[in-house]
Amino acid sequence: MSLLVVEEITKAYGGLRALDRVSLKIERGVVKGLIGPNGAGKSTLFHLISGIERPDSGKIYFKDREITSLQSHEISALGIGRTFQTVQTLGNMTAVENIMAGMHLRLKGNLLTSGLWLPWIGKAEKAALKEAKEILDLLGLLGRWKSPASQLPLGKQRLLELGRALAMNPELILLDEPASGLTSAEAEQLKERIHQFKKGGMTFFIV
Repeated sequence: MSLLVVEEITKAYGGLRALDRVSLKIERGVVKGLIGPNGAGKSTLFHLISGIERPDSGKIYFKDREITSLQSHEISALGIGRTFQTVQTLGNMTAVENIMAGMHLRLKGNLLTSGLWLPWIGKAEKAALKEAKEILDLLGLLGRWKSPASQLPLGKQRLLELGRALAMNPELILLDEPASGLTSAEAEQLKERIHQFKKGGMTFFIV
């Protein structure tokens, strides 16, 4: 069973057809690339997979479940994370707070079901902070955990955005031009991190 299946997806904006009956499959545990010129519809496809937009026709399946009409937060909760072509870190928040924001969907249910048992909530928050620091450590960002995201160099912001996606504990991560604007050294570092997580069983679909 393929992890992600896109069947005959079409999306038009007025008279411009961005995607025309696109079909593809992504298997588990791979790093798959999507290549094409600017304006070819690559980011549009990612918007459709992640629920930001809806296709005009066609269907999308994740883990054999149709997700075509689901909201973006529902798709995230099922196990699809993503980054964007333009870095979208939470600039006024620290690096560790950005990672913890990525945990929000996963932790919110646990925190809410705890009711007013405040000691338990405190333990959950401490555990989340510990996990967030571990993710930063894997990305080589632990030394900047208290730094506002806006003060990090672009390459580290890209890594931080990847970390926020990882914090949702996804099975599939969509990376939209993750090396855009990076130096060759930063791009190599990002590549190493992606392959590191792939070895752990994660799947990547990259523009």
